[in-house]
Amino acid sequence: MSSDKRLASLEQTFKALADQTRLRIVGLLRSGEICVCDIHGSLGLPQPAISRHLAYLRKSGLVKGRKDGLWVHYRLATLPDPVMQALLDAATHAIGHLDAGTRDQKRLATRIDLTPSDPRPRAGCCC
Repeated sequence: MSSDKRLASLEQTFKALADQTRLRIVGLLRSGEICVCDIHGSLGLPQPAISRHLAYLRKSGLVKGRKDGLWVHYRLATLPDPVMQALLDAATHAIGHLDAGTRDQKRLATRIDLTPSDPRPRAGCCC
């Protein structure tokens, strides 16, 4: 990738992470793949707003979506550029140390029955 393309990609990554809601979404996704309805329920924000932010993150290449019948599940992307991956990893790590990130994770755990020893969402229908 050329230097100019890498710079543009870096700019897009910073723009995608320059929003509190998108940061909170990224923080939730560090647990693994999550249904949109669980993201919406954990953050307490309207579903259309969550979908817009997820679309922005998807367009930026930071998350991947997967349809499962009526449900759409998202997960953090594995980025091909190690610098971009390091930025995403640093952001998810930092969110884990914030009160908001901890609260969001607790709400998510309540919604999807996570246990501290098993940080993966349960299988099957989410709603």
